[in-house]
Amino acid sequence: MVDGSKVKPKISKYAAKHRLVFDENVCKGCDLCAHVCPKNILELDKSRINAKGYNPMICFDIENCIACGMCAIICPDSVITVERDVAPVEKDAV
Repeated sequence: MVDGSKVKPKISKYAAKHRLVFDENVCKGCDLCAHVCPKNILELDKSRINAKGYNPMICFDIENCIACGMCAIICPDSVITVERDVAPVEKDAV
């Protein structure tokens, strides 16, 4: 699994208090999650291919994620897990 909050970290002192976890080897890159995201912070990672031959989804701006769970709800393959109230972590430690 890939922790979407670690893909493209933003420059700030602390990470968000929640994170999205993508089971990238199950993701078919259908893009449904990106269409329902109210913050428009999900996109296909066109630089990588998963075990099934698809570009997996990533969250490119976890600090703007509101942890609404819409992405996890719409995903037909249960690829996304929303973890809320994760303790803040120093960005250098990520």
